[in-house]
Amino acid sequence: MDLIGIIKENWRAGVEVLVLWILIYQTYRVFRATRGARILVGLTVVIILMTLASQVLDLKVIEWIIKSAAAVLAFALLIIFQPELRNGLARLGSTNLFSFSTSQQKIFLDALTEAVMKLSKKRFGALFAIERGIELSEYERTGVVIDSALSVELVATVFHPKTALHDGGMILKKERIASAACIFPVSQKQLSDRSLGLRHRAGFGITEETDAVAVIVSEETGAISIVVEEKIYRNLSEDEFREKLEEIFLIHGEVHKEMAAEELDGENRRSNSGDRDQISD
Repeated sequence: MDLIGIIKENWRAGVEVLVLWILIYQTYRVFRATRGARILVGLTVVIILMTLASQVLDLKVIEWIIKSAAAVLAFALLIIFQPELRNGLARLGSTNLFSFSTSQQKIFLDALTEAVMKLSKKRFGALFAIERGIELSEYERTGVVIDSALSVELVATVFHPKTALHDGGMILKKERIASAACIFPVSQKQLSDRSLGLRHRAGFGITEETDAVAVIVSEETGAISIVVEEKIYRNLSEDEFREKLEEIFLIHGEVHKEMAAEELDGENRRSNSGDRDQISD
């Protein structure tokens, strides 16, 4: 049989292998370096060893236990990995995007850059969470509502070490300050750099639970970091900080907006063709 005939006969198997490989790899990316990863590895090793032992030594009781415990084990894994699963589903179901225009975004990012640079020079520790698709209302309620336009002076006042609001994080919603002194979840992952403190762990934590972008200013060194999608960019200069923000919110944001606009336009065309009596807003 020639090569083309083999491909035609077995292409479905190749697709299945590719899909399974992608699923396994993506699962590994989500769960690696988490507390649940150790449990998963331990359970996998135990199950493999017990299965091999039952097959090689013909241990009927162990084989029956493994088959009977399969459903219970699957349910247990759902409980163990509940935070990771919730985070993944939240990201998948997120459809809201920044609603303000590119010019407003640019003004907002310029003001944020100026404020962060001032905090860095004064060695004022700070933590920001910039809302994107997933709402941060749950964390806003843990702090003090401000609902004010972003300004350098206000940010510097909030994070001054002698003010009542300097502890906790500041939530930026669109181009405004929503709340300050907010409590963010602290990441329980094993970070590669053990010198990272609670602010950085809280920055990781908010990006694990939502799709927000975290900005951290170190109180000890004044170093500036950005955490996005659970990845950290450290020791950023002013130009690097500004470029990274523009990459996240302007370049990537425009791509998402165009995709959303195309989907909305397609839905409108389908709706209009299905009901000619409807009047568009």
